[in-house]
Parts: sequence; C-alpha cells; structure tokens
Amino acid sequence: MMTLYHSPNSRSSAIVTLIEELGADVEVKEVTVRRQDGSGGPDASNPHPEKKVPYLVDGAEGIRERGAIMLYLTDKFPEAGLGPIEGQPGRGEYLSWLFYYQGVMEPVIILKFAQFTHPAVEASLRDFDTMVARLAETLEKQPYLLGETYSAVDLLCSGPFLWLPDMLPDNEAIRDWVKRCSERPATVRTLERERQAA
Repeated sequence: MMTLYHSPNSRSSAIVTLIEELGADVEVKEVTVRRQDGSGGPDASNPHPEKKVPYLVDGAEGIRERGAIMLYLTDKFPEAGLGPIEGQPGRGEYLSWLFYYQGVMEPVIILKFAQFTHPAVEASLRDFDTMVARLAETLEKQPYLLGETYSAVDLLCSGPFLWLPDMLPDNEAIRDWVKRCSERPATVRTLERERQAA
C-alpha cells in the first residue's frame, strides 16, 4: 500500500483531496512540520529528505513535490479520468499546467503574498498580473484548465485561492472556476477536516 505523509492545513491537503477523488487506496500518515508562525517542527517519522509534506511512498519509490505526486497518482489510477495518461489527447497541456503551477504560479503567488518584487524575478518567473492573464485566457474559453472536464490541474492550480482568498483576482471567469473547484465534494470534505484540525 502507498503511504502519504501529510500535515493538515498545508500543501499536502491537495494530495489528500486528490486521493479521495481518485478512490485510491493510500494510507495517510499525519506528521508535524515547521509552520510559518514558528510552531511545529521536523518529524522524525517523516521520510521526506527535508521533513516537508507532501511525501508519497510507493514501495521503494519516494515522490515529493505536489505536481510530481499528482502526475504519479493520476498515471497510476487512469480510470478516474483526472489526468490524461501518455498517448491520450491533452497530455501535453496537462503536463504544461502541472509544471506551470510548480515553476510559475506558486512562486509568483508567494512573492506577491510576501510583497516582494524585483525586475529579475519578474523577468524570469513572470509577475502576478501575467500569471492571472494566463489563467483568464484559458478560463474565459472553457470551464476548466483542460476543457470541459475537471482534472488534477484544476485542483492544484485553484488551491492557493482557496487558502488565500485575498489573492483571488477580480476576474469573473477565474472566480467562477475557483468556486466550481471549491464545491467538489472531496474538496469540501478536506477543507472541513482541515478546519477542525486547526
């Protein structure tokens, strides 16, 4: 059986939701992590090399980073239809959004949240407005990032706006998309469990 090392109200919450969406048989083990407010700390039982979450263990394989874990799980459980597998239409767009999130969206959102700007950062990563424009140009044409159907990239990319609602752009298409994603039963259940754990 696979094991996910998870800490409530953290980046790993999206993976807990994905596991439920997939109907995957994955054991979820809660561990402590160091929090922004200074609370918590490394957990000796967490096999992640930096003691962070999420961390997925599947036999001898250890997978870290949300995008990588999502790709691993959606490939492993293709029958759920949450990500095109190799050879299926939309695979390139799926991979692009997974990597766009990890390489652009999350860093840009964190930098905006931290109120940090620098021309070198914006030239290499993009700025917040450019990232918003990329989402909008897609979501103004279709309900989800890959088209008509919800996928793991919607779960991943909408996540920051659920946890940091003040960062939600003033764009109707993006707001409607985040609302649709937030109303998924698995997302609702995860958010409720996480609030109770807070």
